[in-house]
Amino acid sequence: MRKPKKQKKPLNDLSRSLTPFDPNQTLIGVVELSKKSWLVAGIIPGVERQPLKKLPTDENELLKLLERWRAEAEKAGHKITHTTVAFEAGRDGFWLARWLRARGIEAHVIHAASVAVSREHRRAKTDRLDTQLLKRAFLGWLRGERDHCKMCAIPTFAEEDARRPHRERETLVGEHTTIINRSRRPWRGSVFAASTPSSRRPRSASNSCARPRASLSRPIRSRSCSATWHGSSSLPSRSSRSRRRAWNN
Repeated sequence: MRKPKKQKKPLNDLSRSLTPFDPNQTLIGVVELSKKSWLVAGIIPGVERQPLKKLPTDENELLKLLERWRAEAEKAGHKITHTTVAFEAGRDGFWLARWLRARGIEAHVIHAASVAVSREHRRAKTDRLDTQLLKRAFLGWLRGERDHCKMCAIPTFAEEDARRPHRERETLVGEHTTIINRSRRPWRGSVFAASTPSSRRPRSASNSCARPRASLSRPIRSRSCSATWHGSSSLPSRSSRSRRRAWNN
């Protein structure tokens, strides 16, 4: 009997949104995170202007701003059924996305390398321009179009905490390599250059010095060679016994 085929698991395609998008009932927000402040850009249904607000690094202030934008949309005659917020992955990690999802707001983390940027040698780069770029990419992703941007899978707190030892080890290994290379640099070209500072038994100076190899009294001769060895290459061929006797003499 044939074995039943295993059902393939559905792919987690994060390059486009799989949920239907209704622009008349969806409040969109994009956050540009930084250490001192947050810059929030929004698209409010029924409101022609696209607001841009600078906030302190406080998640409660962000929640109040989204509620105020929701009230503006309802005042314009649009009932908001879906609120979605996106920001770029970086130093802050995923804690803000988990915090927003716990309060009924759909949060996404945009992969930083997936957003297409201008390849000019010198281009303007400010927080205001970055929010406009993220807003266009996020809007195309919500429509279900490909190649606008890709989202990161948001891990739980336990999964994110489990990655920390591995990342700390990578950092320490990099610092360890930097220190070793820096300590070996002054000894380059000396007898201590071949020694490894991190080894338990470092090579001493006497062992690291290469001694000249003594010349062999009897050179090794291959079978195919019929010439003699001490500089004379015109001797006639002899029998094995005479060759051995000439060799010993």
